[in-house]
Amino acid sequence: MGAPAGSRHAGQCATIVGVTADPVVLAEVVRSGMVESRHRGSVVALDVDGSIAYELGDPAAPMFPRSASKPVQAAAMVGCGLVVDEDLLALAAASHSGEEFHLTGVRRILGEAGLDESALRNTPDWPLGVAAREAAILRGERPSSLAQNCSGKHGAMVATCVARGWPIESYLDPEHPLQRAIADTLAGFAGESPAGMAVDGCGAPLIAFTLTGVARMFRALVLAAPGTPGRQVVDAMQAHPETVSGTDRDEARLLRGIPGLVAKSGAEAVFATALDDGRAIAVKIDDGGSRASVVVAATALRRLGLRAPVLDELATIPVLGGGRPVGEIRASAGWSTS
Repeated sequence: MGAPAGSRHAGQCATIVGVTADPVVLAEVVRSGMVESRHRGSVVALDVDGSIAYELGDPAAPMFPRSASKPVQAAAMVGCGLVVDEDLLALAAASHSGEEFHLTGVRRILGEAGLDESALRNTPDWPLGVAAREAAILRGERPSSLAQNCSGKHGAMVATCVARGWPIESYLDPEHPLQRAIADTLAGFAGESPAGMAVDGCGAPLIAFTLTGVARMFRALVLAAPGTPGRQVVDAMQAHPETVSGTDRDEARLLRGIPGLVAKSGAEAVFATALDDGRAIAVKIDDGGSRASVVVAATALRRLGLRAPVLDELATIPVLGGGRPVGEIRASAGWSTS
């Protein structure tokens, strides 16, 4: 699962250039018949054969996939020797809501490696899920690394270090052998050289690729041969939708509603999905508005030819006035109907 010929390690990346193409309005917020706000961004869709079915905005510009990288990061860890139950592998690829079964799962990952919560180096935070966060506050708890939504990934990282005999304390160092392996795996799945490096919100190294590269990552995941690390991650995510995100989150709804699909969101309005036949899409909303990313992703999948009730549900979000619907967040007509 190494990087393609000519790629560079993340620690030697070029400077990120950023968006260069004209912005495209992908979604709009309509209140009582008037367009109140507009979300611009980029989207790319790959067909069954891997060719570009359509693209809008600037999918060739470098961007940070954020947590959309997690499924490939999990595949890299399996390739390095991580062995966990299927539900825990889904948790390694998750941005979880912090529900009790998520926290129990992270403790299992750590416990099976002979570790506890003190091994985690991700930034302490409240649970991502509203209900879980409110419950934690009512119990008098404080933000913790365990409750933070990336704890499954970090638990899997330290467990991988134990399996390989690598240092644990420095596992977030970009030059750590684990992070080098993850960077090479990301580049290999994306089919392109890393475009830059930063630090993610959780403290882990963050590698930049193009949006098209992100779509190729997900296509490579679903097309991986049975039993390979990539396919193991896809099988785990498809078998445990709630573990990947949360009981009522959008990724879980998509995974439950569309057999053969894998999906993962990322901070700053990144969303990527792929189907077992090789079709894939990746979305980035320029202003980071996550309310638009799932609407655009659902519309992009429908434009790619997919039909499912869950896509009809997610393609619009109600806009409320006085507690009742008075409008919607929807894909702009300029591209969604073409």
